[in-house]
Amino acid sequence: MRLSLLLAFILPFAVSASFQEQIIIPPMPQTNEESITSPFTSSQPTLADLLTIEPSASIYYSYARETEWSSRFSSESVWFTMLVPTNKAVMALAQKPHQGPESVEPHIGISEQELDESSKRNVERWVSAHIIPSRISLSDSPVSYETLQGGKLVTFNPVPDTKPDSPEWMRVTLEDGVRIIGMKEAQNGVLYLIDGTVVPN
Repeated sequence: MRLSLLLAFILPFAVSASFQEQIIIPPMPQTNEESITSPFTSSQPTLADLLTIEPSASIYYSYARETEWSSRFSSESVWFTMLVPTNKAVMALAQKPHQGPESVEPHIGISEQELDESSKRNVERWVSAHIIPSRISLSDSPVSYETLQGGKLVTFNPVPDTKPDSPEWMRVTLEDGVRIIGMKEAQNGVLYLIDGTVVPN
């Protein structure tokens, strides 16, 4: 009984105090829904986004993430045309990208640090040979473009007997008959999936 009298006496004061401490937030001005969501989104993914979600390019992307270029894959201030080998194409290489043109096996004359530095240079060279730092046009093939690997040109040659209504990328091959098997556009470039690799200089 005493508890109920105590509650009856204290409860009105507690409720009154809680109303006095409340902060009233003014309502937000009415805007259209698009202006609320668009500052943090883009209509197209970046090259980094495409490489992340493309399962057949995961080996190339794991090598590319080790290079200085990887930070630019999500930048809107650059435009890259990327020739991305499929996992199958990378696995078919006799010498893996980190090994370079001639395998550098650890031996008495080379330290572990020198081996790591050599592997890093080989990866940089291989990844940069697959990146063209500009927009390209495949309509006037044969046409060549310089890659990020200084002095390395990639030539696109016409494929005979292709359907004229097929996309431009299906009507060309790269060096050694490497075919483009897919194309995806990003806000900062174009990603071409290829069934082989570009051989660096």
